[in-house]
Amino acid sequence: MTERLTQEQLTQIVGEVERLAQRQQNEVDRQQVEQILQELNLPLELLDEAILQVKRREVLATQQRRRRRLTIGMVAALIITIAAGAFWSHQSQQRLANVSAQQGRITLAQNPGGSLTTVTRPAEVAYYVTLQNAPIGKKLGLSCNWTALGDQLMHQNRYQTQEITTSVWNTRCKHTIDSAAPAGTWTVRMFLGDRPISETTFEVK
Repeated sequence: MTERLTQEQLTQIVGEVERLAQRQQNEVDRQQVEQILQELNLPLELLDEAILQVKRREVLATQQRRRRRLTIGMVAALIITIAAGAFWSHQSQQRLANVSAQQGRITLAQNPGGSLTTVTRPAEVAYYVTLQNAPIGKKLGLSCNWTALGDQLMHQNRYQTQEITTSVWNTRCKHTIDSAAPAGTWTVRMFLGDRPISETTFEVK
């Protein structure tokens, strides 16, 4: 049965035959090479060594091209990786920069439903803050500084939130103000990383 070819296969076969014919025309056999060397008055005994050297250079050139392509590929992959990392880092920083907070409130830890402006010692108090534009699927590193009498640091909380599931997210930090703590105006500040996002003052008696 005669094999039938598609038009695309026929076109490819014609092109391949033309390529092979052109290659055959460009090739020179050993006898022709020897004749050329004699015309140039060059020693025939060096022909085999010359052919070997030419083939070695061709192999070396092929290896160099492969190494060059491999190096270019590795460099390109490294650039893509760095660019992707920088993009991800920028996106992450941008999302953190968008996080803000509503005004926080001071409550007793045992009674979180209220809002206090004055606390009587001793007491365990909590600072509740509602975050806006919280990054869903992430955990935030937060801290709270409790200061008294201006800038006297009395306590510091550092903690990580649970994985955030909504863009509006409630969080809190706590501190126990004992009987020996100074009376007067206190301030609690909440930080996201190094950036303050909420601040509230209250009186301690």
